[in-house]
Amino acid sequence: MDYFSKKYHLPGTSPGTLSERAVEGAPPLTIHLIDYDESHFKEQKLADIEHCRASLDRPDITWIHLQGGAQPEIMRSIGEMFELHPLAMEDVLNQGQRPKVEDYDGQLFLILALPQCEADQFSVAQLSMFVGENYLITFCEGGADPFEPLRQRLRKHSGRLRTRKVDYLLYAVLDLAIDHGFPVLEKLGGIIEDLEDELLAKPRQATLAQLHELRRELLLLRRMLWPQREVMNFLMRGDQPLIEEGTRFYLRDCYDHSVQIMDLLENYREMAASMLDVYLSSVSNHLNETMRVLTLIATIFIPITFVAGVYGMNFQYMPELGWKYGYLMIWGVMLAMAVGMVVYFKKKGWI
Repeated sequence: MDYFSKKYHLPGTSPGTLSERAVEGAPPLTIHLIDYDESHFKEQKLADIEHCRASLDRPDITWIHLQGGAQPEIMRSIGEMFELHPLAMEDVLNQGQRPKVEDYDGQLFLILALPQCEADQFSVAQLSMFVGENYLITFCEGGADPFEPLRQRLRKHSGRLRTRKVDYLLYAVLDLAIDHGFPVLEKLGGIIEDLEDELLAKPRQATLAQLHELRRELLLLRRMLWPQREVMNFLMRGDQPLIEEGTRFYLRDCYDHSVQIMDLLENYREMAASMLDVYLSSVSNHLNETMRVLTLIATIFIPITFVAGVYGMNFQYMPELGWKYGYLMIWGVMLAMAVGMVVYFKKKGWI
């Protein structure tokens, strides 16, 4: 993940400005419209946001999901259609917002972080939502639509989704978004286990680079996921008319999941911090082991070098120089000294 991923307007731009700059490089936009109640279900993919106007006069629940980069003119159209606040629309386009919830005169605006993992690459997509009396509008950046499992439940009329109001649909979306954190944490847990095994076996310079990358990912994930507990706390309060009392019990489950995710993240951060200490300790121990072996080798050769140095002086009256077995004797003395020192070191447990 990038250290700075927020899109923003140039300083001095008027509040509520919807700029083309915010959607540069975004994937193509897809619009998914669902109208449903307990007795009927209608689903369609739209090419033009104006086709959503027909859903405004219906008493059933309308769910509009926009996936990818929504151009400013599309945002203005949907904003006028559902009377969305321009500051909230600006936050939808300017991705990288902190998770939050805001009340706009009987309409809730929410932003959540949607953690994702593809091919060992971690990212956090922004999920923006507008909730009204009988509609839910969701915006998600990126090309992968995360809500297909939820649509399957609506199509099959399984569970309570088709029998409850829009607040229960909001709960289902929140639950799906928050639970996206568990597969990401499972992947991170596997990476941590592999790094621990590598650290204890044979740490390399690449191991240190992987460890720093892991700590960076954990820090950025924590920054994006930590505020989601505040969002759940806000929705569970009893002064939100759009949230029924029966739905607040389910929102408690979302809150519990967000707490579990943060607990796991904190544990992983502590483990990653301790792994850096383990790496430094392992490298130090490996260096000490190498120095110990070299010291033992040098210690064994010190007396041998001394003997060789003495008999390498070649003074005229050294009696051993003229002895027939002098050379063999010196070899025997040096080998005996080396073997004796090796035996002594083994008894001491040094080798």
